[in-house]
Amino acid sequence: MNKVLCTVIKIFTALAVLATTAIISARAGAARAKAVLTSNRAEGFVDTAVKILMAVVIGALVLGGLYLLFSGTILPTLTQRIQEMFNYKG
Repeated sequence: MNKVLCTVIKIFTALAVLATTAIISARAGAARAKAVLTSNRAEGFVDTAVKILMAVVIGALVLGGLYLLFSGTILPTLTQRIQEMFNYKG
């Protein structure tokens, strides 16, 4: 009878250890989940908006510069050369 009682106590002790481990693990998981959900480690909307605005402004400046370059320098010279080529009186 004493041997059976010792075996039952060992089984209940093992079950108690397993239950305690499961509870501790669940609490740790809950703590990690809470930390992830409450953290604000992300890129803000303002940062993203500023980046997009910078890209649009820089793109507009580049396109404006190219337009001025082509309309003021390249296209008149090209037009003049084409007219000279077709007005050849040889």
